[in-house]
Amino acid sequence: AAFVEGRLQRPLPLASQHRDARLLSAMLALARHGKLQPAMLEVLDGQTQRYSTAMLIDWLELLQRTPAAANRTAAMAQAGQLLRSRLSYQGTRLVFSSEADDNAWWLMGSANQNAARLLLLASTLPDWQADVPRLLTGLLARQQRGHWQGTTANLWGSLAVAQFSRQYESVPVSGSSSVALGSQQASASPADTPQRLPLLPWPAGGKGTLTLAHQGSGAPWATVEALAAVKFSGQRSAGYRISKTLTPVSQQVSGEYRPGDVMKVTLQIDAQADMGWVVVDDPIPAGASILGSGLGNDSAIAVAQARERGNGWADYIERLPGNYRAYYRYLPRGALTVEYTVRLNTTGRFQLPPTRVEAMYAPGVYGMLANAPFEVARAR
Repeated sequence: AAFVEGRLQRPLPLASQHRDARLLSAMLALARHGKLQPAMLEVLDGQTQRYSTAMLIDWLELLQRTPAAANRTAAMAQAGQLLRSRLSYQGTRLVFSSEADDNAWWLMGSANQNAARLLLLASTLPDWQADVPRLLTGLLARQQRGHWQGTTANLWGSLAVAQFSRQYESVPVSGSSSVALGSQQASASPADTPQRLPLLPWPAGGKGTLTLAHQGSGAPWATVEALAAVKFSGQRSAGYRISKTLTPVSQQVSGEYRPGDVMKVTLQIDAQADMGWVVVDDPIPAGASILGSGLGNDSAIAVAQARERGNGWADYIERLPGNYRAYYRYLPRGALTVEYTVRLNTTGRFQLPPTRVEAMYAPGVYGMLANAPFEVARAR
């Protein structure tokens, strides 16, 4: 209380927002013990649009615990809207658009901790109830090797999952579950959980009704996935957006590629959120050679044309006979430009698979770009 009221000073070398972050934490501690006076909220600057994600969660919980706060309903609606605007789901994984700034180690904060605290808070807010199951699966998908990164994140995560279980899973699951699609059916016992039900074929005629049912106590959760083999064209973005440009470095005849020509491939990648262990996989025409391996036939001038720019730097690069593949231990949110050079050696018209960027341990987070047929003409 002395800190909130200004009687106890703690000069900070960092920006004033970090002062507000500490004030919010102190006020929330007071509110949890019923000691917060509504007048104490007046010391905050009120610029909630500039609050970090952790501060927004503190602010929303603080308002929830302070019924006498001025303009409480409107302030809670604004805080909830700001939080929702920062939420993104890449596959089942929950990410925040502000994750690059969320790992505030000096405040013992992290994006994992924010995800857990948001789930814990959302389970108590009426207008967030529809979001709670997805927040849970998004939080669990943030785990690596069975835990969240950080001691405080693991503590908050354990509390949030336990609260979810008490609120939504109070009755143990027993019995059996079944799924039907058209005339095809399959079943499984929860005793075998976690289990994967057999894949059901697509109904004849292309349409059908999917029915899930459970016989027994409790209410198990289900994730539904539809798989189809379709011709891919254009672009698909589920966390990464890709654009690709081919530029001639040396060309015998302007406007067409022939054996011996060298071209530069430029991949521009836009990442929507921070991610660990990301791979960039780009196909090349059969018979072509990726320059830069250091072998004797490499062209130092051609290799110098290619470079990396932006937020990431590859930890390892594979120059394979059919692919250029770069691995990133950590790829932050934002723009990344990848360039490499290729010498064409074989004539023909080549059908190339899509260019793909994927988070190795979150396969639902990816981007794909279809490649047009590539032609290497014969010398005339």
